Order: sequence, then structure tokens, then C-alpha cells
Amino acid sequence: MEVKIGVQFAPRELVLESSQSADEVAKLVADALKADLGVLTLVDEKGRRVLVPADKLAYVEIAESETRRVGFGSL
Repeated sequence: MEVKIGVQFAPRELVLESSQSADEVAKLVADALKADLGVLTLVDEKGRRVLVPADKLAYVEIAESETRRVGFGSL
């Protein structure tokens, strides 16, 4: 699962590959936004934790990981 996180006042977005499902990530985002002084915590495929204060979130994009095609086959 690819997750892109936009952070307010940051010129670049955070991109991470997570083994969590889209529903799990969406629930974590919703829970962080509901909580007072909430923090969005995600874990990537290598076990690294990403912590973002919920009040600084601009957007969260959740997408299936795209498999890369190799070769010269038809598109």
C-alpha cells in the first residue's frame, strides 16, 4: 500500500510503502484527526515509524502499490 502524506508548510510530501490495508490506514487517519493533540502514526514495510501531528496534515492519499512492468509489451 502506498501512502502519500501532505504536511502543511512542507514543500514535499511524505511517501511510504506500508503493509497495512487501506481500511487500516484510513482508520488511523480518522482516529488521529478525532483525538485532541492527535498524532498520525504509520509503520512502513521496513518497520520504520512515521509520526505526523494531526493538526499539520494537509492530505493523505492511499493507493494500491503499482507493480512495475518490465519489457516492451503493449501498454
